[in-house]
Amino acid sequence: MKNKDILIIGCGAIAHEINEIIKLNNWNNVSLQCLNADLHNTPKRLPTKIKETIESNLKEYSKIFLAYADCGTGGLIDSMLKNYDIERLEGAHCYEFYAGSRLFKDLSDREIGTFYLTDFLVKNFKRLIIDGLGISKHPSLKDEYFKNYKNIVYLAQKHDNDLELKAKDCANYLNLEYSVHYTGLGNFEDQLNKAMK
Repeated sequence: MKNKDILIIGCGAIAHEINEIIKLNNWNNVSLQCLNADLHNTPKRLPTKIKETIESNLKEYSKIFLAYADCGTGGLIDSMLKNYDIERLEGAHCYEFYAGSRLFKDLSDREIGTFYLTDFLVKNFKRLIIDGLGISKHPSLKDEYFKNYKNIVYLAQKHDNDLELKAKDCANYLNLEYSVHYTGLGNFEDQLNKAMK
């Protein structure tokens, strides 16, 4: 029998922010279960992993919400969700739901060759980008992967001088121009608030 609790299934890359929003809103009936953020390097695996997590929790919760955007799956997450009464975050990826669709569109229109960073990506740049994409073992891959990029935009969830310095280091490492936009958690929180109602 289902209880009245709500489960958020989310990406490990946004776990800290989701937990912060849960605490700020005193959502005592909301639980969070996150999948490994490394799955973003193999997005075709995401729908299967998400489905497994949904199936293992479906009978336990009155509502499940998916804290994922499309995340590079080319609509595969949405196709899988058609079999369930489960909504997901709006947008193509976390950059869009952090920034909001309007700001993200403006940034994309200004320069399509933009590589985006979030707080999580800045903190885990070496593990996910340098090591995760094989650049540490094959340095020539850096130029191959990033040859069409012109700049880095750091979408910062909070003001943090240390993270901003690290983000600048990421831009320097990739030889890209750097800028920062402070997004906060407002748009993300609005989406979660709608889902909790």
